[in-house]
Amino acid sequence: MKMSELSTAPASDYILALEDVSKRFGSVIALCNVTMRLKKGEVHCLLGDNGAGKSTLIKTLAGVHQPSEGKYLVDGKEVQFGSPREALDLGVATVYQDLALVPLLSVARNFFMGREPMKKLFGVLPVMDMAYAAATARDKLAEMGIMVRDPNQAIGTMSGGERQCLAIARAIHFGARVLILDEPTAALGVKQSFNVLRLIHKARERGISVVFITHNVHHAYPIGDSFTLLNRGKSLGTYTKHTVTKDELLDMMAGGAEMQKLMGELDGVTI
Repeated sequence: MKMSELSTAPASDYILALEDVSKRFGSVIALCNVTMRLKKGEVHCLLGDNGAGKSTLIKTLAGVHQPSEGKYLVDGKEVQFGSPREALDLGVATVYQDLALVPLLSVARNFFMGREPMKKLFGVLPVMDMAYAAATARDKLAEMGIMVRDPNQAIGTMSGGERQCLAIARAIHFGARVLILDEPTAALGVKQSFNVLRLIHKARERGISVVFITHNVHHAYPIGDSFTLLNRGKSLGTYTKHTVTKDELLDMMAGGAEMQKLMGELDGVTI
């Protein structure tokens, strides 16, 4: 059996870390003593099937939930976020599966949603500076390898992969030091998934740390530097790429699911 590894590097080497974190909702234990450490400029993949606890962990990292037990550290210092805005203020940005985009609005308006650049009309009336927004959105997306013909086109006309890339590029533009990506390649085709993975690689090249949440080992392994496996709210271990193969990760995920299924079948059975 593979042995998981947790680095003994000093806390200052990690931009973000969870130390023995548990999260309870009443009598339900959603996370149990989970430790996960993210280095600066690293892609850390969080792997697990449905019900593994990924959603609770994402919301804990994003500042939606506070840990019931354990510590959450950013830049080696313990934090207690009261809201996602407080996480954003420290550069921890989360891109959820729904992307928080409005299909009928333009690319430029979606890119700046909630942070609209303003100008004074007739020197008095504040209005959104659409020309600046369109030019900036087009240029910033181009820097990330996303070519937009018309930044004024409705975002609903873009493919799922393009919308995913826009949401990621938006987070980077507004100062994300840590990107938490919730199943970014789910429901995408091969080409669109490749574009999203390429964008994650570009983010890493810019020194941005990424937590890539997925159930798809085939997407995680090529881009990941380290891997944490979750099952029923518990960690099955953390591995770096040089210590584990893709097939071993697949076996561990399948083994964890099968063990939980077996334990469920034996629950209440007298031997």
